[in-house]
Amino acid sequence: MTTLRDPEGRPSVRDLLSGVAVRVFPVGRLDVRSEGLLLLTNDGALAHALMHPRNAVPRTYLAKVRGVPSEDALKRLEAGVVLGGRRSLPAEARLLRRGARSVVELTLVEGRKHQVRNMLEAVGHPVVRLVRVAYGGVRLGRLPAGRYRRLGAGEVARLKACLRGQRPGRGRERVIS
Repeated sequence: MTTLRDPEGRPSVRDLLSGVAVRVFPVGRLDVRSEGLLLLTNDGALAHALMHPRNAVPRTYLAKVRGVPSEDALKRLEAGVVLGGRRSLPAEARLLRRGARSVVELTLVEGRKHQVRNMLEAVGHPVVRLVRVAYGGVRLGRLPAGRYRRLGAGEVARLKACLRGQRPGRGRERVIS
């Protein structure tokens, strides 16, 4: 669970942080059916700034979906789709792998609840698996599930650059299976 304390007693991100002596704050959330990159920081102001909608910090996801999204579906995602009566902000969408279970890379700058799942559902492609692979200028890479590492100075600088409106470059991630 992407919380420091779960009232239902389920395992939380805190359980993964043995050896971390300072209080940390999660930057954003992943729902219980999603996986991938979760940033944690001991800087509450930085966490707040990275999550605040006005800063439009990009988050990139790999979504395994049912079916093959058409060019029209990808363009709809890029233009924004109506969710709960409000149009989402434009996204970057790329089809990375075609098949019965295709893989779509989607980069957003807003973070509504279940947004990636809802956007892909809105264009007719329910999500089977969802992995966040980047947040701002930080990429997940090959870090195994349940493990953490400290960010390097360059990664912290890229996160702060996102707060100044600079967009990180696109790195390469492995395609989910």
